Amino acid sequence: MSDKLLQTINLRRVFSETGEKLEILKGVNFEMEAGELVALTGSSGSGKSTFLNLVGMLDTPTSGEILFKGKALSKFNDAERDRYHRVQVGFVFQFHHLLSEFTAIENVCVPGRVLGTSEKECKERAAMLLETVGLKDRFKHLPRELSGGERQRVAIARALMNHPDLVLADEPSGNLDEANSAMLNELIGELNEKFNQAFLIVTHDEKLASFAKRRVVMHGGVIQ
Repeated sequence: MSDKLLQTINLRRVFSETGEKLEILKGVNFEMEAGELVALTGSSGSGKSTFLNLVGMLDTPTSGEILFKGKALSKFNDAERDRYHRVQVGFVFQFHHLLSEFTAIENVCVPGRVLGTSEKECKERAAMLLETVGLKDRFKHLPRELSGGERQRVAIARALMNHPDLVLADEPSGNLDEANSAMLNELIGELNEKFNQAFLIVTHDEKLASFAKRRVVMHGGVIQ
């Protein structure tokens, strides 16, 4: 039995602006297995973030197919789409998107609360995740009281809250200095090993890419 978690088949995305068609993805074929840590690299404008948005169901492909655990995302019903967004996939963006009025632990709890997890369970898991990412003493700090690297670590803990099968990260170290980038790179590798959750990371950071178990390059809207 295959452990294939994600597969894309001849995936295309065409945007129409000012009457002109702009083809960003030109038939992307890709697959990854459960528990893999994959870095997706390539120059700006090559289609990496567009690809990530399609995989995360934040956008819809023009043509082609995305399979998750063998089932086409286009065939998902409303309940399956909701589960995909809330449970099966976690998101980490270049900008942390933390809620400014919530403490670190409250931010991490948000996905669990949305899912209907009890307050006790939410706080226990959030505390464990924050401790795992090295923020044991920052539970009650607001985002403005945290450094850039600490805020991004809170965002990663939040992405892991509902035990996702796949974490999608778009330039997670893009806003960090060299020291914090190095710390984040090591952390992602450790989390991948500890929780056996798959990570698909779009990055320009060569050091982060080197931490991945596999690296793929996108160029001109296709994966080489």
